[in-house]
Amino acid sequence: MTTAHICIMAAIIVYLGAMLFVGYLCSRNNNDSSDFYLGGRKLGPLVTAMSAEASDMSSWLLMGLPGLAYLTGIADAGWTAIGLAIGTYVNWRIVAKKIRRYTHVAGNSITLPSFFSNRYRDEKKILQSIGAIFIVIFFIPYTASGFAACGKLFASLFGVKYLPAMIISALVIVGYTTLGGFLAASTTDFIQSIIMSIALVIVFVFGISTAGGIDAVADHARSLPGYLTMFTTYDPTTGTEQAYPLLNIISMLAWGLGYFGMPHILLRFMAIEDEEKLTLSRRVATTWVVISLAVAVLIGVVGLGMTAAGEFDLLEGSASETIIVRIADLLSKHGVIAAILAGLILAGILASTMSTADSQLLAASSAVSSDLLGSILKDKETKKESMVADKITLLLIAVVAMFIARDPNSSVFTIVSFAWAGFGAVFGPVVLLALFWRRSNWQGALAGMICGGSMVFIWKYGISKLGGAWGIYELLPAFIVAIAANIIVSLLTKAPSKEITDEFDKVNQK
Repeated sequence: MTTAHICIMAAIIVYLGAMLFVGYLCSRNNNDSSDFYLGGRKLGPLVTAMSAEASDMSSWLLMGLPGLAYLTGIADAGWTAIGLAIGTYVNWRIVAKKIRRYTHVAGNSITLPSFFSNRYRDEKKILQSIGAIFIVIFFIPYTASGFAACGKLFASLFGVKYLPAMIISALVIVGYTTLGGFLAASTTDFIQSIIMSIALVIVFVFGISTAGGIDAVADHARSLPGYLTMFTTYDPTTGTEQAYPLLNIISMLAWGLGYFGMPHILLRFMAIEDEEKLTLSRRVATTWVVISLAVAVLIGVVGLGMTAAGEFDLLEGSASETIIVRIADLLSKHGVIAAILAGLILAGILASTMSTADSQLLAASSAVSSDLLGSILKDKETKKESMVADKITLLLIAVVAMFIARDPNSSVFTIVSFAWAGFGAVFGPVVLLALFWRRSNWQGALAGMICGGSMVFIWKYGISKLGGAWGIYELLPAFIVAIAANIIVSLLTKAPSKEITDEFDKVNQK
């Protein structure tokens, strides 16, 4: 093992140890399930903002997005970034404050499914149970993909076997999340967002310097037909310009709809200590997202400039997603300090994966422990026993996720965009109508969830196979169907009770 590898490994080990220490510190603040799953609603505005975005920006921010821009130019990556930036802002602007207020008023709900049941006075907890089932369906494989990404990173860096690398990574994530719960996940996500930011800046500056400067990067990008426009793309196999149809633009922008239904993001809104501080959180979060997405796209362009400068061979196919790893490896060869910085960059990639995996793990375990089994497990338990049940549930779900992630070539990676569509369609319409439509009722909410979730599967594995206009991203049609089902069924069934409408009016008067 070279000196560079030793420095990189040391930096990553320090980082992982720090995450476990944060988990230990946060564990002392957990007294009951509300603390474990929602941090006792004590998050500050900066932690709320940055942890929400770190848990959102998975490894695709430092791997997928730069890789996409590297291969085909800025159109695909750029429209996706625009859709996500718009979705982020609108979600913070119209949903954050209201869901913080409403979840507190509606039975002090600590999970998204429990809010639905409390909001509509669903005494049989049908909405809570169905919502929890959908969370488990989409989140466990999603968590597994995060475990697998960490394992592949370590395996490729240090030449170790994938399985033990994946298990060690997963155990660290499980360790600090089990110790400190939501507060640990949010605090570590805040730290991880800082590391991700530093990694992006280092890679961007070093990449431009190595490629010969901004002019050299721009000149090479301009020489590739369709590479630097938002309405055409570059085909690396033929070296020609390809049209970028309106359908593709709509599909990429549709990613922004997913934010309205992401449990791990909405939980941050619910957990802030004071709803008035959400304004500051919104500004910080939106600024960070816009800058991070823009830099990530530009890193792909810079990476291609480095290839043209002869720094490394052309990366093809999925190998393009390792562009930042290649740049970090190149940096590590410039001395000990540079190797430590390279370790920080790789820790940033690790952070982007871990910050999503811990939030998904917590959301999935809360769905089982609190929403599905809450009435069975906790009616006769003390707060301490309830906490033990929560942690055991989290551990069991982590074991299942690790089992799914055992194969590095598993198709689990393809479920990331599918899971995003699933959450967006299942929960997004219900959240929006629950917060903004007085006439909505539990029957409509149930119909919306089931129709939205079903349409994601139907469109992805059936209708989209027809091609053409039918090939649009499944989130958009599923979202529309879910909204329509919710509204139609609500209007065809009994109006909500006075108690429900009075509570709605109370929330909206503030």
